[in-house]
Amino acid sequence: MARVLLPLPARDFDPSEAAVSWRVLVDAGHAVYFATPDGRPAVADDIMLTGRGLDLWGAVPLLRNLPLVGLVLRANRAARTAYAQMIADPHYSAPQRWDNVNPAEFDGLLLPGGHRARGMREYLESEILQRHVASFFEQEKPIAAICHGVVLAARSVSRQTGRSVLHGYQTTALTWALENSAWSLARITRFWDPNYYRTYLEQAGQPKGFMSVQQEVTRALARPEDFRDVPKTDPDYRRKVSGLERDSFDNPAPAFVVHDRNYVSARWPGDVHTFARKFAGMLGS
Repeated sequence: MARVLLPLPARDFDPSEAAVSWRVLVDAGHAVYFATPDGRPAVADDIMLTGRGLDLWGAVPLLRNLPLVGLVLRANRAARTAYAQMIADPHYSAPQRWDNVNPAEFDGLLLPGGHRARGMREYLESEILQRHVASFFEQEKPIAAICHGVVLAARSVSRQTGRSVLHGYQTTALTWALENSAWSLARITRFWDPNYYRTYLEQAGQPKGFMSVQQEVTRALARPEDFRDVPKTDPDYRRKVSGLERDSFDNPAPAFVVHDRNYVSARWPGDVHTFARKFAGMLGS
């Protein structure tokens, strides 16, 4: 049984990426321990749980309780069930503080994502977490990062090399195609808050997509081609890149996961079952 550290922000993490991963790891016999900035239980992005707030009428107090587009974009049933189970876990109810974590006590590290800026920036910009991530990489322990969790890894600098811990690795992360697609949709359906799907926006003089997950992660790599996306020769290419299909416990076809030595990465919640299973296997039995 491996001991896995799963750090979370105080709020707004993606429920699918955290909870499905937790469920898969626990079912595989591993123990998952949580850490938050203040030692209090984290709270997931409520929009991703309920779907409320993703429709044209999402800002209207009563009508927002009748989601339509939101039902498609929110966490699916398997993820919502896993989330309800995860928050009932005693380890979830009593997380460590980020600054009390000792990486030496854990066998592996899981970095989930989330995109809502109000909560995720604290997680992505934490120097404490960046030092922890670097420690796991330096010790060559199994590490998994999905979606914006890869940004946290990309920002973590190795004390041995002075470069990002991902320098020299191949990785994937939330692609600009997926991020831009969600952003474009939100600018219509969530017009009062059109940047909900963008954690960081471009500043004056920066080209479109410069602050996207894909471009930031790519800048941390040894070579641009080390950022991996679904090859067009993949027999399930359209299913993997559409943003409309998600994998499941029984169907890995829509997923895309990159495994390089002690590190595994994935793009978005639609990859999470396959991603978590790969990580569980890396941890051993």
